[in-house]
Amino acid sequence: MHIPQPILEGLVTTVDPDGAMHLAPMGPRVSPDGKRLLLRPFPTSHTFQNLKRTREGVLHVTDDVLLMAKAALGEAPAPASRPAEKIHGFVLVDACRFGEFVVRTLDDSGERVHIEAEIIHSGTLRDFWGFNRAKHAVLEAAILSTRLHILPIEEVEADFAKLRVIVEKTGGPSEFEAFDYLRVHLDQVRDDWGRR
Repeated sequence: MHIPQPILEGLVTTVDPDGAMHLAPMGPRVSPDGKRLLLRPFPTSHTFQNLKRTREGVLHVTDDVLLMAKAALGEAPAPASRPAEKIHGFVLVDACRFGEFVVRTLDDSGERVHIEAEIIHSGTLRDFWGFNRAKHAVLEAAILSTRLHILPIEEVEADFAKLRVIVEKTGGPSEFEAFDYLRVHLDQVRDDWGRR
């Protein structure tokens, strides 16, 4: 039986054509040694266009679920960053750890792009806060929020109700703020669909 490599939910920074930082959530598959990535962005995404053009980026691991939520909806303000060391790119200064990567192969012949990349420089910026069910619940809600165009709204709302229970039992102010932010977005989408 083939066991796939695990998916690591994180944030990827790439460089836009004007030199500005582009931030997007992404869940690449990561090799056991943490050196190789398989990224599968949509071909219409800014991240894909930037990676196709520059062939480099930075993957960040963070426990900042509010930033993850805002990035998932494309509404995150540019977080504090510094220049990457081995590539032309940006490292988020408040991330837990980061990996600067270069694209080794890129296949955009299918519906989802396959990009194989190699981490060429990595570092730890601060300790990971630790496991918290509420943080995971917010992350799941953020992923659901990016799929509202393909999932029935009733199904998403039922999942949100279950996730809210987890946030209420195990979360703190950051998790509550992030979950409420996503809930407002879901309500707006539902209301917009109701007016159609």
